[in-house]
Amino acid sequence: MSDLSVSELSDLIAPSAAGALVAPAVSGAVAGLGVAMPMGAMSVLLLQEAMRSRRAAAAAAAGIAVVDLGYAAVATVFGPWVAAHVGPVEAWVRLAAAAVLLAIAARGLRATREPVPGAPAPPVTAPVPGGSGGRAGAAFARYVGLTAVNPTTALYFAALTTAQGASLRSGAAGAAFLTGVGLASLLWQQLLVVVGSLAASRISDAVRVRTFRLGYGLVAAYALTIAFPLP
Repeated sequence: MSDLSVSELSDLIAPSAAGALVAPAVSGAVAGLGVAMPMGAMSVLLLQEAMRSRRAAAAAAAGIAVVDLGYAAVATVFGPWVAAHVGPVEAWVRLAAAAVLLAIAARGLRATREPVPGAPAPPVTAPVPGGSGGRAGAAFARYVGLTAVNPTTALYFAALTTAQGASLRSGAAGAAFLTGVGLASLLWQQLLVVVGSLAASRISDAVRVRTFRLGYGLVAAYALTIAFPLP
């Protein structure tokens, strides 16, 4: 009789425990999409990376997702601390991030400028700083660095996790939340890679150059928007 009671109790507890993890997992997925889906500078750069090399872009997408997951993990454990210590220097970090993005945009636009008559045309697949677009390891490291200098992501997750309070402090709920964040961010970034790769195979070199110019122009504009207000 006692064995039956234990069995019945396990049947009742298991679905309840599993159901309790669904909410933080869904919350994490929504949070991951919330930080990944807005078409900012990183999305534009990732699309352009995919137009050069799908393999490198896939690695770059993984790098972005790793940083999102890392920031979410830090915020889950130290949410109030992150908000208190990153907030005061946010403006300076934003300014540094804007400077990096402006440098990338300037180099990218220079690589796609009109060639001087009689001079060889610049390569359409000119790489951005950090190495060849076909080197997956270099692309991964480059995009980890570019994503990590944006303090908005850290503050975003700090605000979310602080608002949810102790509900994410337990190991299982926190792990479910982080799993949702990581998977959602990774899947969205890889979707951008597929879109960029498909677009590259269907447009001419001339259109691709114009696309790159537009993309780098958007990166420069985005850099200016995050730089202000100045510290």
